[in-house]
Amino acid sequence: MFLPKSFSRWINTLSPVRIILFFYIIAAIFSTILMSLPIAYKDGVEVDFIDVVFTAVSALSVTGLSTITVADTLSTTGIFLLAFILQLGAVGVMAIGTFIWLLLGKKIGLKERQLIMTDQNQTNFEGMVRLIKQIILVLLTVEFIAFLVLGTYFLKYFSSPGEAYLHGFFGTISAVTNGGFDITGESLIPFQHDYFVQFLNILLIIFGAIGFPVLIEVKNFLFSRNRMLTHFSLFTKLTTLTFAILIFVGTIGIFLLDVQHYFVGKSWHESLFYSLFQSVTTRSGGLSTMDVSELSESNHLFMSFLMFIGASPSSAGGGIRTTTFALAVIFIITYARGGSSIRIFRREIHEEDLMKAVTVTLMAIFMVFISVLFITTYEPFTITQILFEVTSAFGTVGLSMGITSELSTTTKIILMTLMFIGRVGILTFLFMFKKTKRSGDYHYPKERISIG
Repeated sequence: MFLPKSFSRWINTLSPVRIILFFYIIAAIFSTILMSLPIAYKDGVEVDFIDVVFTAVSALSVTGLSTITVADTLSTTGIFLLAFILQLGAVGVMAIGTFIWLLLGKKIGLKERQLIMTDQNQTNFEGMVRLIKQIILVLLTVEFIAFLVLGTYFLKYFSSPGEAYLHGFFGTISAVTNGGFDITGESLIPFQHDYFVQFLNILLIIFGAIGFPVLIEVKNFLFSRNRMLTHFSLFTKLTTLTFAILIFVGTIGIFLLDVQHYFVGKSWHESLFYSLFQSVTTRSGGLSTMDVSELSESNHLFMSFLMFIGASPSSAGGGIRTTTFALAVIFIITYARGGSSIRIFRREIHEEDLMKAVTVTLMAIFMVFISVLFITTYEPFTITQILFEVTSAFGTVGLSMGITSELSTTTKIILMTLMFIGRVGILTFLFMFKKTKRSGDYHYPKERISIG
């Protein structure tokens, strides 16, 4: 890296977690500068600085909450800049940095591998460079194919090839990165009866949210010469199972909670795709085929819960993550049955991983509760609307009941903070405060206290 020696020495004194957070802050500033350029906006359009920052942070955290209408505000250049920021946020700043280092022929040292490991939420820095190469390769390949398919298909909707392929390009980026932004002005509502567009977006959202290590293991399995010798990791098994269960339960729950309300008079296939798409998009997608504000209040609460869980670790999404939710649920069931250790797929879970899952869950609940409590004191919206907005920001989802543009500057700052933490992860955020020096290896006497 071409950095002044004094700056390099200062960077080396920081822990990997603090360096990652520092780089994300730099990336947020850089994204804000890009979105502040006059060429990013249509002629005569003026945007408040807080909205520029909000859009930049929302794109970097691949959330999709927006105080502006992209279609009416950004120029074609601005749309490409927004797509670039979404890509940066999806794969992580260290992945992009590593890719640039490799292109420049730079050697990736131990310090850089530690940073990649932290950014990608991995537990072992072995094979980090190979992981980044595979992530970039798989991501670009899928995006290119989806862009060609979607852009060509959109020729039936738009008057010119340029417009069709622009929508295909940005739609692909937004879905794969789980960004949730749109340039139609109505998300995917114009395609609410086009099941091909919906199904392709569902696949792309899942691709971005299920976790890059899972995708790489699946790729290795598909291209393996001897698939019988290929074994999936516990992470892939647990992530895939939890992801599938959440989509299934989400689809059934969204339908049943509005079967006597929104879905009255709709055909079975309309109800199925409405429910399925909304379930998938709560993983972290943010795109929508309907106005979610028209759903019942009970559904808003249910979807808030789904958004709180979010996507999988090492993905483009946020939230507490699917594996965290799975471990928390399995721990409760195991403890209720009198078990002493958690076993999944003939493997035992490390106590440290269980402690992390409990910590993340409790910290996330506390953050969401405090945010909702604080915002309700001065915003004129219902607690359900505010909870929906808060969980959407924390889960980096981007769904909204239409109140984002009406929020005060203070609330926007709170949501930006939640989006940032949701993207980098609660553990990464908490480890920023971790002491660099360990205390002595001694213990105080233990004493029992009453619980429950």
